[in-house]
Amino acid sequence: MIDKIIAVDFDGTVVDDKYPEIGKAKIFAFETLRQLQSDGYRLTLWTYRSGRALDEAVEFCKKNGIEFYAINNSFEGEDFDKTKQSRKINADIFIDDRNLGGFPGWSAVYQIIKNRIELNIQDHGQEAPKVKKKRGFFGL
Repeated sequence: MIDKIIAVDFDGTVVDDKYPEIGKAKIFAFETLRQLQSDGYRLTLWTYRSGRALDEAVEFCKKNGIEFYAINNSFEGEDFDKTKQSRKINADIFIDDRNLGGFPGWSAVYQIIKNRIELNIQDHGQEAPKVKKKRGFFGL
């Protein structure tokens, strides 16, 4: 069992961004989320939504086979006190359309997580800084 937490944004990530309405589900979003849960990841819904808009998003996900470990919290039942705690939630991986470089799509997300691929500047069409090789004592 993997037992890692993935925080997932909703608008623009799971569905097309139509806030406050619910947009069309992104291609492979729910299939990928179900596979990640099957693989042993715990999913947290991490979204700007609150109140009725949040309830609608949670219900939409349930209808598509996804129930979350927690919603806008580090764990279900968390008693958040803004005078004593940071609003940043605990997660091992964050999936959001506002990532540096943008959202790569759900097929790529799954491959990145499954294969533990680390993205770097080269992956986004930028040239990586060249590192000068140090020469050893014998000039090798």
